[in-house]
Amino acid sequence: MKYKLLILTAVFTGGTALFGQSSKKPSIDLKTNEAEKKVDVLVGGELFTSYIYPDNIKKPVLWPVMSPGGNLLTRSYPMINKAGDRTDHPHHVGIWLNYGDVNGLDFWNNSEAIPAEDRDGYGTIYHQSIEKAKSGKGKATLITKSLWKSTDDEVLLEEKTEFDFKAMDAMRIIDRTTTLTAMTDEVKFTDNKEGMFAIRVARELELPSDKPTELMDSHGVVTKVEKMDNTNVKGNYRSSEGIEGGEVWGTRAKWMKLSSEINGEPVSLVIIDNPANVGYPTYWHARDYGLFAANTLGQKALSEGKEELNFSLKKGESVTFKYRLVVASEDLTDERINELAEAYEKM
Repeated sequence: MKYKLLILTAVFTGGTALFGQSSKKPSIDLKTNEAEKKVDVLVGGELFTSYIYPDNIKKPVLWPVMSPGGNLLTRSYPMINKAGDRTDHPHHVGIWLNYGDVNGLDFWNNSEAIPAEDRDGYGTIYHQSIEKAKSGKGKATLITKSLWKSTDDEVLLEEKTEFDFKAMDAMRIIDRTTTLTAMTDEVKFTDNKEGMFAIRVARELELPSDKPTELMDSHGVVTKVEKMDNTNVKGNYRSSEGIEGGEVWGTRAKWMKLSSEINGEPVSLVIIDNPANVGYPTYWHARDYGLFAANTLGQKALSEGKEELNFSLKKGESVTFKYRLVVASEDLTDERINELAEAYEKM
């Protein structure tokens, strides 16, 4: 599974294209490329992210995601080979939204790696159309439609997603609003820890770890490593409740920050939950190895059985999920994140 990037040099070397830019509202251009099944999101002419929907990743995603300074924030594997990448969880690609148990089907873990004999237990999200792609100064909007299907082609859910991309100085924002409509008699989201709005981050944003793992070199060769080199690994989680590090997993909070440094650029990734979401404030399925996810529906495993939420929709009923992702070239303070969260709540 390999994919062409608009700017490979930025992915592998890091860049500084947007450092020092004085414009508070740079242009955001959406470039649709149906042949390559993607829409590039360019901020001031530089790639910020791409909405991609190739057949082999089982769901549409945003990948890659670049920092304001031009550094790669998402893991490259399994899309392209990058030295030092972990090779676990091939279904963790870019930024996505799906769930581990929808009418008994696992949409979260589906990938090319699933053996043919096991695929009946997995669901796939199929991109259907680009409904709107509007570029602008400081803001751009992309609206898409997709279908959540079983392996026998039954449509469980129709998805309409609006991505609002915003840019200012050294900050980028992605506001995702996804409405799911039941297309069959009943759609059950059985309580499951595998969900829901997620990003898989680059090695530099992981938390330092000595656990053995398998890493890739620049030629795609995978080697088992008994002890990790944490030289450039400086990630740390911090929640709105003041909890930090690996202790954030399984806690509830209205936002979560992952901060680090890449090629000298301080970076913050912040996911902000919205009070309109079912299950607010979300539980966090945030791992030290680079999975950063907000799971509003999966409460049983994350609360160690203290709570449980089995959400369902009847045919024709809809539910909407809203999440904000902030990407900044600084270690954002709690006060600044609270301002961003309050502004998002009022939208």
